[in-house]
Amino acid sequence: MISKEVVVKNQVGLRARPATFFIQKANEFKSSIWIEKDERKVNAKSLLGVLSLGIAQGTTATIIVDGVDEENALNALIDLINSNFAEQQ
Repeated sequence: MISKEVVVKNQVGLRARPATFFIQKANEFKSSIWIEKDERKVNAKSLLGVLSLGIAQGTTATIIVDGVDEENALNALIDLINSNFAEQQ
C-alpha cells in the first residue's frame, strides 16, 4: 500500500468533469484506490464518492493505492491532477 498527498490546483477542483476523468483513470487499474480529505476516505473509482468529498481548488487530498499496479496507478493519478486535467480537455 502506498499513498501520496496532492494539491488540486485546477479552477473547479475535483468536481463534475475533472472528477469523471479522475475516476475513469482510476478504473484503468486493478488496484484498490481511495482518495481521502479531512479524515474522510472514499473509493476513487466511485463518482458519487469522489464528488461527496467536495474537493475545491487548493484542497490537499491523499491518494491511497493498494494492489498489483499500485505504483503505476498512483503516478498516473498524480500526473492527471498535476496537469490540471489539461490532457483531457
